[in-house]
Amino acid sequence: MKLLLSTAILLFATLPAFSQRKNFKNEFGFRSDNDAYLAYGQDRYYTNGLFITFRHALPSSPAGSNVLKKIWEAEIGQYMFNAQSGYVPDMRYVDRPFAAYLYGAAKMNWFTKREQVFQASLNIGTIGPHALGEGAQRLLHKMVGFYEVTGWKYQIDNEMGVNGSFSYSSLLSRPSENADFSVDGYANIGTTFSGAGGGVTFRAGKINKLYRSVATNSRISNNSADTIPQKEIFFFARPSLHFIAYDATLQGGIFNDNKGPVTSDPNRLAFSQELGVKYASDRWTLNFSVIFRTKETSSQIHAHQYGSASIFYRFGRN
Repeated sequence: MKLLLSTAILLFATLPAFSQRKNFKNEFGFRSDNDAYLAYGQDRYYTNGLFITFRHALPSSPAGSNVLKKIWEAEIGQYMFNAQSGYVPDMRYVDRPFAAYLYGAAKMNWFTKREQVFQASLNIGTIGPHALGEGAQRLLHKMVGFYEVTGWKYQIDNEMGVNGSFSYSSLLSRPSENADFSVDGYANIGTTFSGAGGGVTFRAGKINKLYRSVATNSRISNNSADTIPQKEIFFFARPSLHFIAYDATLQGGIFNDNKGPVTSDPNRLAFSQELGVKYASDRWTLNFSVIFRTKETSSQIHAHQYGSASIFYRFGRN
């Protein structure tokens, strides 16, 4: 009897410990992009981006399926673009059109046993004054004590847009448990953005497989037997090549006869390099990276670079 009682007490005492290791099925957070993060004193081109995202892991696929995990996302966001500065005394200084894109998006992600990731997304949004770029930048500059913004009278005109996107990534090689290479590609088709691109990602540090990693936003799960992934902290580098078929933030609305006071044709090929650090604990994700990108259009005086920071929180145990 004493043995039975002792066993019962031990079982109930350890139950919380087991339950604490069950994984989370939801994730919420935001990402902020801004060239001010690099402390160069610049305020040009892709000058600000803000994105709020909710992710939810769907129930596990049937036994025997190659798909280990499915995660859907809902996101709202805003991209904001300047000329060489938000302060331009005359239209001749607008070397890149002023524009903003405000949107809402739904995304679906599939993660396979072979460490492949597929994503399909659809977003609906608007460019032009309806995208609220001028008000957002004026508020931001007022909050941090920056200069007065004057250039939005030259912005792209209003147009609604519908855009679809498909992306794919897959493990290439993992020479050790602390380093790997993966390949990724994407294709966009829509009235605001159309194009394609791809690149290679290198990770080094404490890493997890691509279906349980902060690298692919896949740390959440809706499998009751799934435990919280191990903590991660790693450096990554991602060189990418991009083909731009259409960009309404440069060229104006595709269906508009009057596209705006200043428009530009895009450079068809662009190169970017992203370098950063990602960290993930049980509930929290923290990311910071620096992105270098070649000129979007030949009229730009400079190439561009900016910083990207994000924070996410996981909740809702299985």
